[in-house]
Amino acid sequence: MTAPDAADDYIPDSGDRTFSVRRYELDLTYKLAANRLSGRATLSATASEQLRSFRLDLVGLRASRVRVDDERRTSFRQGPRHVRVRPERVIEAGEQFTIEVEYGGAPRPRRSRWGSIGWEELEDGSLVASQPTGAPTWFPCNDRPDDKATYGIRVTTDARYQVVATGEPAQPARSGGTATWAFEQDIPTATYLASVQIGPYAREALDLDGVRGALHRSSSQADAAGEAFADLGRMMRLFQRAFGPYPLGRFDVVVTDDPLEIPLEAQAMAVFGSNHTEPESERLIAHELAHQWFGNSVGLARWRDIWLNEGFACYAEWLWSEESGAASAAACAEGQHARLSGEAQDIVVSDPGARRMFDDRVYKRGALALHALRRRVGDDHFFEILQHWCARHRHGIATSAEFRALAAEVSGVDLASLFERWLDREELPPLDR
Repeated sequence: MTAPDAADDYIPDSGDRTFSVRRYELDLTYKLAANRLSGRATLSATASEQLRSFRLDLVGLRASRVRVDDERRTSFRQGPRHVRVRPERVIEAGEQFTIEVEYGGAPRPRRSRWGSIGWEELEDGSLVASQPTGAPTWFPCNDRPDDKATYGIRVTTDARYQVVATGEPAQPARSGGTATWAFEQDIPTATYLASVQIGPYAREALDLDGVRGALHRSSSQADAAGEAFADLGRMMRLFQRAFGPYPLGRFDVVVTDDPLEIPLEAQAMAVFGSNHTEPESERLIAHELAHQWFGNSVGLARWRDIWLNEGFACYAEWLWSEESGAASAAACAEGQHARLSGEAQDIVVSDPGARRMFDDRVYKRGALALHALRRRVGDDHFFEILQHWCARHRHGIATSAEFRALAAEVSGVDLASLFERWLDREELPPLDR
């Protein structure tokens, strides 16, 4: 059963719908050798209803001081997943207020039904992998996918390391053996897409079809990473042509010395392991780049609509396959359809359930739904739909129902039965319908 102040029935223990956050100011100090994080978070918030208390998500770290509007009589109580805050006074609906939290501890991933997520130590450094509910492992937040905010992030750590975090970077300030890195993100960003990566990285500037980019890798990964990401500019050119202008200003790629199970997307960033520099991982590079349009700029209002992120990013893989001279998008679709035809027909793409929202069938069947749409409306209307989608919901949130409506609006075609077959039924439809 969903908790009374939960925002999303897929993540009932995360988020609080009684308020929203406009901005996070995070001032962090991280000691790598001891894996010790201390921080001060200042949240600029707005009450959605009258508030006598509210909750923040915080996991594995201990809050030592909480103030609402700097009132000393703010009280709080911390449990394993939340900090319950009671302001000194009642906050009225629509009122703006600030929350300041001082906290610290040894950050570590949280266990979830989707595996371990959040702040994670590397052999030499650390990373953040927050999708969907890992953000509270490193800062107190309102961990809802629909509650986008701007960010100011400052990280002080060992001067031998480079920090790559969400936002536009300033020159680091060095003092003794430490350096402070500052980042400013003025584009609204979901909590799970805010990120901090720390490692012995060197930065290489990239021009990605007019978009500012950078490749961050260690000296041992220089050759492999350079070769693996050599076509990133071509991918950017293709996706800007297909989806519209790149929406996030810059794109940072981080390659760790550690192998990673999967690549990680973050706002205007993607993180790859040392095992992702082989040619067979090229599709994953296209996938993570496409997420900057689908999932990061156009965000989710609720997790059940995750096919809007993953189906679109998978379809981008197929577009790149064709552009690069490999299999056509049609051949990719036919191959995946043949494979899925032999698998269980027991998942609904539009509402797969929390346990299976990262099931590969959601990804691939979502992409197949888009290919079926393309066949139905034709190439001109199909790419017009994608571009309108990215422009209309730029830096915002959206739902599956809104995509269905926009596709019908742009194409002038009744698409209700097509979407019902592909998104709302367990049975995999024939691809030629």
